[in-house]
Amino acid sequence: MAAPKPINEWQLHCARRTILQGGVIAYPTEAVWGLGCDPWNQQAVARILELKNRSIEKGMILVAASVEQVRFLLDPLPEVLQLQARSHWPGPVTCLLPDVNKQVPEWVRGSHSSIAVRVSEHPVVKALCERADMPLVSTSCNPAGRQPAHSALQVRQYYNGQLDWIVPGALGGNRKPSCIIDIVSGKQLR
Repeated sequence: MAAPKPINEWQLHCARRTILQGGVIAYPTEAVWGLGCDPWNQQAVARILELKNRSIEKGMILVAASVEQVRFLLDPLPEVLQLQARSHWPGPVTCLLPDVNKQVPEWVRGSHSSIAVRVSEHPVVKALCERADMPLVSTSCNPAGRQPAHSALQVRQYYNGQLDWIVPGALGGNRKPSCIIDIVSGKQLR
């Protein structure tokens, strides 16, 4: 298998600037292309929801480069739950974490008391979160009812100039979107 191409620093710089200015980007993840933005920018999140035709009540995933980026969500939890979440990261596992102190805005959390969080080992996702210095919203790059995008071409076909930046790169080796585990109940939800 060929070594992955290095991540283009100029592309990352442009994506970072786009995120910090409230834009919406598309980028490759472990299994499918994702849409992302600054989770604390309500207008950016609203734009993703509109692009996807997705209800705000469903909530969104936060993706991070490291456990440190989501420590604010882990610290209020009992140590056993912190260890449970960390045992899955980094990797293609999304954990539902109770947002005890309501630190994540309701436009990301949706109608839930928990927030879905993944610490990714995908090089593009990690680099984006590191450059932005925050976790990012991550949701599959497809309008509601359509198959998730598996290529940059499919992203362009779905959104035809409506996105602010598309970060090039390859998908990870996973065939399916990340599994979701509720760390309180231990149940796998997807």
